[in-house]
Amino acid sequence: MTARPVVLYEDAAARALEPFALVRPTTELRTGAVLQRERWEPLAHGEVAGRIGAPHLATFDESGTPPAAHGLLGAGSIVANARFAPALGAALGDASAWTADGRVVAVRLATAVDPALLADGSLALEALVPARGRSATLPGWWVDRAWDLVRHLGAMLAADIPAIGETLATRDASGFDGVQVVGTHPVYLEDGAVVEPFVLLDAQHGPILVRHGAHIQSFTRLVGPCHIGVDSVVHGGRVAGSSIGEQCRVHGEVSVSLFLGQANKAHDGFVGHSVIGRWANLGAGTTTSNLKNNYGSVQVWTPDGMTDTGMQFLGALIGDHAKLAIGTLLMTGSVVGAGANVFDTAARSTVMPPFSWGGSADRVFALDKFLQVADRVYARRGLPMTEGLRDALAAAHAQRWTA
Repeated sequence: MTARPVVLYEDAAARALEPFALVRPTTELRTGAVLQRERWEPLAHGEVAGRIGAPHLATFDESGTPPAAHGLLGAGSIVANARFAPALGAALGDASAWTADGRVVAVRLATAVDPALLADGSLALEALVPARGRSATLPGWWVDRAWDLVRHLGAMLAADIPAIGETLATRDASGFDGVQVVGTHPVYLEDGAVVEPFVLLDAQHGPILVRHGAHIQSFTRLVGPCHIGVDSVVHGGRVAGSSIGEQCRVHGEVSVSLFLGQANKAHDGFVGHSVIGRWANLGAGTTTSNLKNNYGSVQVWTPDGMTDTGMQFLGALIGDHAKLAIGTLLMTGSVVGAGANVFDTAARSTVMPPFSWGGSADRVFALDKFLQVADRVYARRGLPMTEGLRDALAAAHAQRWTA
């Protein structure tokens, strides 16, 4: 098939998905088992051509990240909302616009458009829908708020894992000594994955996928739906209903949580109904509360103020590069900003601003010191800290928010 140019547009709501949006384009958020751009790549019959988002992240250049769009977007190009997560296996077909839940997901441009029209995120894609043309629906999920990454996680994983697993070269669990499977949902162990004896794969409530290079150590229970990413290590414990991105280190109890990638929770402690950003490190014994004592709906800080999530279970939203000291206790619905260095034993607030030092807004993690730490953690995973990433982090540091 001929590649069709697809540009992912971060609207104002996407740019408010804190504590992640300050340092990370929406295209690079993990939804279910994959990144947002990875959901759109098959629909583009190739790579996503570009992204339009917050100007201070224009230089962000992790491997595979679409470049910031420059020049006119030609007629026939497709502009898609970066907050919409299309179901894997979906197809665009021949249409001028695509909708989901009564909202416009994507538009095929009838005429060339200047990206500057979308620069501040205020334009709704409805304004670009051609006056004439056919509309089609697209299956998937909207990420309107950061906690929707948790709200939709189970449904996304249940759909994603078989769609991915059926495309991979896999081994049957019976080929691994001492590994037990319970339940009837599919289990996909990709060639190159290591699963040690005394691992239980619990597929009673959903499928399980372990990607190549992942290492599941003895005395681990994986409970489906569950995804363990490339080159991640689970050191034991119970990981249930969760998606662990690539190159993570996980131990203890993890429930209905999403790790974007390259994050460490290598010790005991409970993490439930939470999202953990890239390069975050949770010290030994770090524990999240995911249920209020009154069993009520959880409220969470947002750039617009405290918001009722309508969710009974919600733990913590922890931004990229956040570091939490040993024994850190996070209250229900906590927000830890990107780059925050938290070393109070019990967090005194449910919101810790980005690049804060100690967990309060009174002290700031100096940029040069923060970048020194970032250099070290990238090196530990054998990855480069590019000048583009460095510039984007510096720009984010300058635009940090306070609560």
